[in-house]
Amino acid sequence: MALGFNTESKPVTNILPIIKFDAKAGDFIRQDRQQDAGGQWNRTESELSFPLRMMVDFENLEVGWLSFSTGAPDFHMVRVGERMPEKPSDEHKHAFRLRLFSDDLGTREFSGSSKTLLRAVDLLHNEYEAAKGKNAGKVPVVEVTGTSTVTVNTPKGELRFKSPKWAIVDWVERPSGLGEAPVAAQGKSSAKDEDLF
Repeated sequence: MALGFNTESKPVTNILPIIKFDAKAGDFIRQDRQQDAGGQWNRTESELSFPLRMMVDFENLEVGWLSFSTGAPDFHMVRVGERMPEKPSDEHKHAFRLRLFSDDLGTREFSGSSKTLLRAVDLLHNEYEAAKGKNAGKVPVVEVTGTSTVTVNTPKGELRFKSPKWAIVDWVERPSGLGEAPVAAQGKSSAKDEDLF
């Protein structure tokens, strides 16, 4: 080509599989992608059973805005503690994004914008913050034992949602599936006893 551009499409193969939480049904759902013989990517979903145990990378937790108005997720995120980005549009809602890992599930992305889930993640992050000093160099293991019902009174009447029942039950060495801890975290904690969730 005269302009020197490569205009050939390349398939996206490095998308991290996800776990979703349905705040109405109270289900954790794993989503997987498989490529068929023709090169097309297909997505399958399956509900996860309780109890669930996962390592959670709170050290790299991101917060910001999320919209699905175009049909695909549109994230505008920063690390916790950084200045929040401006709200991109009226369709964007407050959201979080982080990584989870377990031997059965591998590394997964977990995000959400429902207020019920945001409150539950905030409380779990408080638990992480309170215990991380005694667990330097380690990642928290969270166990989800089920869900609890949350009722919200609205002008349209009472609405019912589900919130995860979860807690940090252990601290372990950071698995390679979660990648490295951030540089700032590496510098202030030893390899023996740092916590990450």
